[in-house]
Parts: sequence; C-alpha cells; structure tokens
Amino acid sequence: MTQKTDAALKIAEFLLQIKAIKLQPAKPFTWASGWKSPIYCDNRITLSYPKIRTYIRQQFVNTLTEKFGKPDVIAGVATGGIAQAALVAQELGVPMIYVRSEAKSHGLTNMIEGVVEKGQSVIVIEDLISTGGSSLKVVKALREKGCEVKGMISIFTYGFKIATDAFKKEKCEFESLCNYELLIQQALKSNFITEKDVKALKAWRDNPAEWGK
Repeated sequence: MTQKTDAALKIAEFLLQIKAIKLQPAKPFTWASGWKSPIYCDNRITLSYPKIRTYIRQQFVNTLTEKFGKPDVIAGVATGGIAQAALVAQELGVPMIYVRSEAKSHGLTNMIEGVVEKGQSVIVIEDLISTGGSSLKVVKALREKGCEVKGMISIFTYGFKIATDAFKKEKCEFESLCNYELLIQQALKSNFITEKDVKALKAWRDNPAEWGK
C-alpha cells in the first residue's frame, strides 16, 4: 500500500467516524439537484476536531508540494474551502484569498476576496468535488484575473465522470486526498456498511441521476 493510499484510507476512517460522511443506501438523501443519494458529505465538520483538522492540513500540504510545488497564493472555494485554505496558507506562509462561485450582488460585487496579482501562481483548495461545476467557476475567475492556476486539491471527490471530463476540458489538474472507492473500501472494513450496501453504492456512482427512481 502506498503512503498516499494509506493516508486516504485514514481520512476516510476519520470522515466516517465523525459523520462528516454518512452512508445510507436504505434511506437515501435528496440533494439540492434533486438526485437521490446514498451518501451525504459535509467536510466542514472536520474543523471541529483538532487532530483530524491537523491531519487533513498536513495531507493538503504534502500533496500540494509534491504535485504542484509551493504557489504564490492559496485560494479557498467559498464556503467549504475557505477555512481549509486558511490552514494550508498559514502552514506554507503564503497569502490566502477566497473565491465565490458568483459575484456578490451588492457592495463592490467582488467574486475574489483578498489580494492576488496578475501572473501569480495559485493553488485552489476545495472541501468536496461533486460535478465540478462550482469548483471550475473559481478556476475561470482566477484565470480571468490573469493568475496561473496550477491546480486544485479537495478533501474528497465522488469521482463522477462528468467532473473528470469537466476538469480535462478546462485543462485544470486536480487531486483529492480521499475518493469514493477508498471510502467504500474503508467503510466495509470498519463495518459502517455491509457487502450488500457496496452494490447499491457502486450502482449510484455509475448513474447518480437515475439511481433510486
């Protein structure tokens, strides 16, 4: 097992333990999109647990420096990525900004909050990648500002093909500290789910829009 996989499984275990991720194939959740889903993810809960928060910060920094190198600026995606980005920027000793998925409708109508200059290299921190739509709006806004977006890192990704295709189209590299396959693997090992649940969870990931109808 590689060090990266080992870290991903440890994060999966943390997320399951603190119920940042809930798996309920028999009692699915309804997402804002209307999709029925056997999984619900709220990684903001990790901030309430210092040991877990610290471990995730360390893995962000390790992955970031190995994959992309140290950037000029760290950008957090509003709102879930803001606190994570602040922790990472503090560790690296670099400036931090955050970016909304759309401009404010009042005041200065900013989309980017904080100071970033044309030509600066930026790494974007996200808590969760679902379809990739809102995350890539942030990448586009930074590029329009003249920034060099080196890539994006999230705590967790569902690994939807629609997201993978969207990132490829935008020519934006992304990494995730933990993913859906490893989460299911760890959930089964730790008895959060049964073998029967695994089939339903895999079927959902293959066709989330139609699952549960």
